Amino acid sequence: MSNQYEHAEEVLVEGHLIDSMILTRILDRIMELEGDFEIIEFKVGKRKHDYSRARLIVKGRSKEHLDEILKELYRLGAVPVEYKEVELKPAPKDGVAPDGFYSTSNYPTEIFYQGSWIPVEDVMMDKVIVVDPQSKRATCIPLREIKKGDLVVVGERGIRVRPPERPRESLKIFEFMSSKVSPEKPSTSIVKHIARDMHSIKRRGGKIAVVAGPAVVHTGGAPALAKIIRLGYVDVLLAGNALAVHDVEYALFGTSLGIKVDEGVAAPKGHRNHLAAINEIMKVGSLRDAVEKCILNRGIIYECIVKGVPYVLAGSIRDDGPLPDVITDVVEAQKAYRKHLKGIEMVLMLASTLHSIAVGNMLPATVKVVCVDINPATIIKLLDRGTAHAVGVVSDVGVFLKMLADELWSLSAT
Repeated sequence: MSNQYEHAEEVLVEGHLIDSMILTRILDRIMELEGDFEIIEFKVGKRKHDYSRARLIVKGRSKEHLDEILKELYRLGAVPVEYKEVELKPAPKDGVAPDGFYSTSNYPTEIFYQGSWIPVEDVMMDKVIVVDPQSKRATCIPLREIKKGDLVVVGERGIRVRPPERPRESLKIFEFMSSKVSPEKPSTSIVKHIARDMHSIKRRGGKIAVVAGPAVVHTGGAPALAKIIRLGYVDVLLAGNALAVHDVEYALFGTSLGIKVDEGVAAPKGHRNHLAAINEIMKVGSLRDAVEKCILNRGIIYECIVKGVPYVLAGSIRDDGPLPDVITDVVEAQKAYRKHLKGIEMVLMLASTLHSIAVGNMLPATVKVVCVDINPATIIKLLDRGTAHAVGVVSDVGVFLKMLADELWSLSAT
């Protein structure tokens, strides 16, 4: 061993190491952190479903340097050869984690506790792990939900992370486009793949969430999204005040931000239409009241209400109104999002940067994500902020939704 690297530790990596690029990412990270490595064993799986296995000696210039490298490798799926019990410390007070707390990723995670591996429930990125010693359950929670005395995981010891792997069976679009941004307009084949995945999920009883921004209405996509909801392909709608306001504006006046959606021209005094839409809802008390009194009789929110599809509208400082249904406390809105995302298998993110990134932070990496936006930067931001498994489609969301609604209609009819 070179004198430059005086500290070393052996780690083990298992999985589909070659086609899922797991080993490549681990070796790249070692070199990026200016460490060294030696592969002492590498067994390649011979059949399609066989795992490969690699043992490495990882080297650092000092103990601190080696620890820094190992922390990164453990997050990429490497584990120590000798398992050690996870370290727990009590929270000093409500909303405060002990020093050195472990910050989670969105990958499936386990902890080695009392001699066995325990899966961490409700995995999300940038959270902490709390352990209940009586039930032997580990749960991922935000900092603000910590209670004084909670046993919180600290350090990197006794933690095993499983990065998502390339699918071994056909998963349609998620096999050939995963983690990529498609620069083309949505071709028929891409939309068909997405529609077939949605249809397959619903046939087996799975759940699909939609995250949508007001551009869905501006681009003329509201009728198509309403149709998709009517067909039963949406289990929850997550959005902000603006989507609902402009959906109501379009339903009542045929405009969005004062522009006639079907003609693309400004309506006389159209600049006040979104305020008039808010005012109409305020008169009756809520969006549901507007539907029940036949004031609101079409659109995205209308279909959610008549189909019994829950929707969560999260407020912001920019909101006009806001509508009575909007949750203006951002902490409560985040809780509502998290509640409705439990058990979701697929999320469609439609032309919404902030809400898409927020939802991405609440999802485990095992959830399928399709992000559609005319601006590639929106998709890149989502990928860069941790939702690296998302499929990106660069497209006018109105065009995309019309094509998707037609495909889903055909699948439902057959």
